[in-house]
Amino acid sequence: MATGTLSINLPETAADNKNINIVRAAEAEAKAKRQRIYNVLPVLSIGLAIAVDLGLERSFLHAETEAPYFSLLLAITLAGYLLFQAAGRVSDRFLSLTEDAKDRALFLAGFVLLLNIVNLLTAKLAILPPLYFPAIDRVLEVVVEDWAYLLKCTAYSYRLLLLGWLFGATAGLITAVLIGFSTKANYWLQPFIKVLGPIPTSAWIPLVLVAFPSVVSGSVFLIALAVWFPTTVLTSSGIANIKNSYFEAASTLGASRWYQIRHIGIPAAMPSVFQGLFNGTSASFITLVIAEMLGAKYGLGWYINWQKEMMAYANVYAGLLLIAVSFSLIISLLLQVRNRALVWQKGVIKW
Repeated sequence: MATGTLSINLPETAADNKNINIVRAAEAEAKAKRQRIYNVLPVLSIGLAIAVDLGLERSFLHAETEAPYFSLLLAITLAGYLLFQAAGRVSDRFLSLTEDAKDRALFLAGFVLLLNIVNLLTAKLAILPPLYFPAIDRVLEVVVEDWAYLLKCTAYSYRLLLLGWLFGATAGLITAVLIGFSTKANYWLQPFIKVLGPIPTSAWIPLVLVAFPSVVSGSVFLIALAVWFPTTVLTSSGIANIKNSYFEAASTLGASRWYQIRHIGIPAAMPSVFQGLFNGTSASFITLVIAEMLGAKYGLGWYINWQKEMMAYANVYAGLLLIAVSFSLIISLLLQVRNRALVWQKGVIKW
């Protein structure tokens, strides 16, 4: 009888680890090389945009501005970017900010390139109609010269947004909790939400003009209504998706209904709550322009409509720019609040 020899080829652990380390080192070196290239791209893009703005002759269809505002903005952006890069190398305290700047380096380069193309199509070549597409530095000139008036309009708009957002968010959370934890409330309120919620905000204007004593109160109501609907729907959806086992375990341990709502239901639904608030914030800015058409004397939405009627489109774009910046700041603030409130989600789901 023939006897065979069973041979087991064990992996050469040391050699495999060495190969893995070599591959990882090569990947890290390639990533670092790409990052160094990305870090240089914003400098090149901004430098090119400044050279085009200052070097090429301006079209006679676009009036000259008092200062090269576009180039000044680009120079400030470049100085800030280089400052972030230098701060991260000098101190570890600014390392996280520097990493964020590195992650946005490619986007910054592409965005500046887009602005450069727009500057060519407007101020330099006048390919786009000058009346409807003013030069970038003309828009920036409006922001610089009319900053006091624009600041006053922004303050009035923030007042409406803050009041409307607070009322709408509060009403949305209360409605969602009632629907999610009360069968009777769900029975009576759900039909109204399905019918009234999808109605466009502008459709309520005739009723608002009659029912509310002032423009401010009517505008606040419209903004609150725009925030209330997405907050209610998404929060109630989050409550409905909570596992019943959580409430059963709490009930077994003797927790009251109110305790279950406060310590189980609302915390578990917080991701959906913030989704509703994000959507409501977006809707509030859209409604702001409509609400300030009711007869407001100041405000960014009123300013945009007024300048549009005057066909001063540089001023229109300046107002839109301030709305975009304001929306970005408020959303960034909400994201910071969400990150602190839902710190337990970090590493569990993708942010």
